[in-house]
Amino acid sequence: MLYRTPPLDLHDVQVLEEIAAMRGELAEHLRVPRRWTGRLRRTALARAIQGSNSIEGYRVDLDDADAALDDEEPLSADQRTFAEIRGYRQALGYVLAMARDEHFSLDASAVRSMHFMMLAHDLSKSPGQYRQREIYVHDEQTEEIVYTGPPADDVPRLMGELMTELNRPDGEDPMVHAAMAHLNLVMVHPFRDGNGRMARALQTLVLARRGVAESEFASIEEWLGANTDDYYRVLAATGRGEWRPDGDAHLWVSFNLRAHHMQAQTVRSRWRRAQRSYELLDELLIPNRLPDRAIDALYSGLLGFRLRRQTYVDQTGVDARTASRDFKALADAGLLRAVGETKGRYYVAGLVLEEVRREVGRGEPLVDPYPWMVVELAKAAAEVGPARTVGP
Repeated sequence: MLYRTPPLDLHDVQVLEEIAAMRGELAEHLRVPRRWTGRLRRTALARAIQGSNSIEGYRVDLDDADAALDDEEPLSADQRTFAEIRGYRQALGYVLAMARDEHFSLDASAVRSMHFMMLAHDLSKSPGQYRQREIYVHDEQTEEIVYTGPPADDVPRLMGELMTELNRPDGEDPMVHAAMAHLNLVMVHPFRDGNGRMARALQTLVLARRGVAESEFASIEEWLGANTDDYYRVLAATGRGEWRPDGDAHLWVSFNLRAHHMQAQTVRSRWRRAQRSYELLDELLIPNRLPDRAIDALYSGLLGFRLRRQTYVDQTGVDARTASRDFKALADAGLLRAVGETKGRYYVAGLVLEEVRREVGRGEPLVDPYPWMVVELAKAAAEVGPARTVGP
């Protein structure tokens, strides 16, 4: 037996309609090719990688998460942290590629393959293998046991049930279906490590397979990473300390719909700001006689990225000498500023680019579709004890 999808109330249905409207607006924008679409898509994927791993304590800067997409070396992250980021990037890349493959079959073997990709850099964590013993999740601060998973002998059967559930045809909304996939995997806790990241990657896979277009923009991993405490609280309130698949999952589903709504608002705001950013950057390139190929790098600088010559070479297709000339011209125009010596040099936003950032602004404030939820989560978590539960 697994956690069952709860009935939605009228407010949930209204929120789903609002999410659909925002996603429809995004789809209209994506139908018309624009220069910034590729950069936004790539950055959305980097934010998902950064957000999901931050929940587990692996914190990297956004430009390091972006570097992992090209298997480049990090600027700041230590090797152990970056190995985790690379593993997650590989698993998430697999998720997005397979979701578009009509011959792909979502089964237990596929899930175990994802887990192997994610943790193959550390064989002590038994990548790709189900756990062989009982699982107890401890609160790091109090060292109390805050969750006990189902017996190890039940894991293969429960994972089989989950795969059957994910492959059955029905009219359930994809976001609700994906939320339940996330909940069930993290509560079964089938692996020794990486269960939280696997559950979030599985949620993204289910969204993509169920027809949610542009899954990089639909993922809520970034939002969960920015709201980790609430994420743990809703899991604590739903799981109540042990494997209880007969429990009520309605708060969990509403929490996920809230995350989708807030993330959709964020994506909409970023799209509008990207459009304005590229307009302003165009106005700076022409009078300074700067190459049009530099505009994506400048937009990355606006986002706070540290820009490297080799990355520029790889992304624009120019040679190293041309890249050096471009960076010098951008620095002379005040758009970029060099940091460090020649070997380890990188570039950040210069004074002129900082002015562009201020003119573009921070975007519209978000509207919470469930304004009561934060208080409700705090109350629910207090009833069941420590807020941190069901993590790695």
